[in-house]
Amino acid sequence: MKITLATLILLLLPFTILLVICIFQRMRLVLLRQRLSSAMHNTVEINHFLSLFSRNLKGGQNFNEWMNVTARYVAERVDARSVCIFIRTDGVFKAAGISGLFPLVRKSLSLNYAMTKPKYLLEQIKGESFRPGDGIIGEVAQSRKDIVLENAMEDPRILSYEPVIPVDCLMAVPLINEGEVVGVMCAVNTSENERDNFSADQIARFKFIATQVLLAQNVLDAYSHLAEQQRLSQELNFARVLQQSLLPGSMPVWGRFSIHAFTRASKEVSGDFYDFVELDDNRLMVIIGDACGKGIPACMVMTMTRSYIRANIKHFTSLKDFLSDLNDSLYKVTGDERYVTLACCILNRTDFTFEYARAGHTELMLFVRDHLRSFYPDGSGIGLLPSEFTSFDTFSMEFTPGMRAFLFTDGLNEATDAREHKEEFGVERLRNLFQESCRKNMMPDEFFHTTLNEIEEFAGYENGEGQEDDLTMVMIRHL
Repeated sequence: MKITLATLILLLLPFTILLVICIFQRMRLVLLRQRLSSAMHNTVEINHFLSLFSRNLKGGQNFNEWMNVTARYVAERVDARSVCIFIRTDGVFKAAGISGLFPLVRKSLSLNYAMTKPKYLLEQIKGESFRPGDGIIGEVAQSRKDIVLENAMEDPRILSYEPVIPVDCLMAVPLINEGEVVGVMCAVNTSENERDNFSADQIARFKFIATQVLLAQNVLDAYSHLAEQQRLSQELNFARVLQQSLLPGSMPVWGRFSIHAFTRASKEVSGDFYDFVELDDNRLMVIIGDACGKGIPACMVMTMTRSYIRANIKHFTSLKDFLSDLNDSLYKVTGDERYVTLACCILNRTDFTFEYARAGHTELMLFVRDHLRSFYPDGSGIGLLPSEFTSFDTFSMEFTPGMRAFLFTDGLNEATDAREHKEEFGVERLRNLFQESCRKNMMPDEFFHTTLNEIEEFAGYENGEGQEDDLTMVMIRHL
C-alpha cells in the first residue's frame, strides 16, 4: 500500500510538534539555570562587599582609607592590575581610591619611584582633576555610558595621558545616583596572564560591583557630613523608616482567608517583624518573627532574616526544609547571642488547609467551634544551633469557616507590672482576650486595640511610653 505525502505529513506532525516542545522546554530550562546562577553569584558578591564594608566601618576607617580598600576589593574581584575610583567634587572628578599602579597620569612621574612609593602615586593622581568630557574619565562622566577598550595603546585618548606603563585594556563605568553622575570607576589591565583583554564575565562583574561602590560612597558621605549626635538621630530615623518600608503595605485577602497584623516598637527600631509571601498562585506564607534583643542590633538581625526569607522562598519545597535552610544561612553569620524566633503558616486557598511550624516562637492560638486551642510544635530558634542539632515539626489542618488563628511575639505576654511585683501579663490573659473577641466576633483591629489597652493598663504605661519590648500581633480569619 502506498503512503501519500499528505498521509506521511499527518503521521509525522505529532512527532514534529513534540520535538519542538521538547526543544523549547530545554531552552527555557537552560535560561532559568543561567538566571539562577547569575542571581546566586550576585548574592555572593553583595555578601562579600557588605562584610568588607562593615569590618572597615567597625575599624573606624576614614573616607580615603575606605575608598582605597574598596579599590583593592574591586581589583581582586575583577582580576584587574589597577583600579581607580574617581568621585565628583565641586563639579570635577578627582581620584578618591586607588589599587595598584594606575597608569593614567598626565604629569611625568618616575615609574620606579611610583612602584616603590604607591602613596605618592595616589597623591599625584589626586592632584589632577577631570571635567565632564575631559579625557576617558570625563567622557564616561559626560556620556553616562560604559567604555571598554581593547588594544588600548592604539587609542589616541590613552596616548594623551603618557601612561607610565602600557595599557593593554581598560574598562570604565559611571557611578550614577538619583540621575546624576557622582563618580567614575576605572580598571586597567587584567592580571590574568593568559588574557590581554577583559573577559565578558569580568566586565559584567565590574558593572555589578559599581552599584555596591555607589552605596558605600553614599553611606560614607552621610557619615562624614553629620555631627555625631545628629548622625545617630538621622541613622535611627532612617533605620525606622527603612524598617517600616519592609513591612507589607496592605493586609491581604487570600481567597476566603483574611489576614491582619499590628506591630509597635519599644525603641526607635524593632526586632519584631511580619511578612506575607506568595509561594504560588494558591499558597500564601504568613510569617511572624522576633529577633533576640532590642534596638539597632535586633533590627539588623531582623532585616537580615527577612532578606534570607525572601531569597530562600524561591526554592521552597517544604516548610521543614525552608526553616532548616533559613537556620543554616543565619547560623553562619550571627554570633551565639543572636538568633530569631519564627512562626510560619501556609494558607492554601483552594482546599482551605492551614500548615503551621514554629522555631522557638510563642504558641499558636486557634479558635474553632467555640473552643480555644493552643499549639506549640517543636522547633529551636533560627540561628541558635547548627543544622545537625535542629529539627522542626509541622502540622496541617482544614481551616473551616469561622475559625481564627492568633500569632504574637513575647512582648505581649512578658509585659510586666512595674508598680507591684514584676508580674507578667501572661499567656492566660491573652487567651481570655482572644477567646472573648472571637465569641463577640470582634474585628481584628478592635481586638488589637483592646489587647493593647489591657497591656498598657496592666504595665502602667500609655501610648507605648515605657514599653519594654516590641509588640507584634497577626490574626488570620476564615471569612
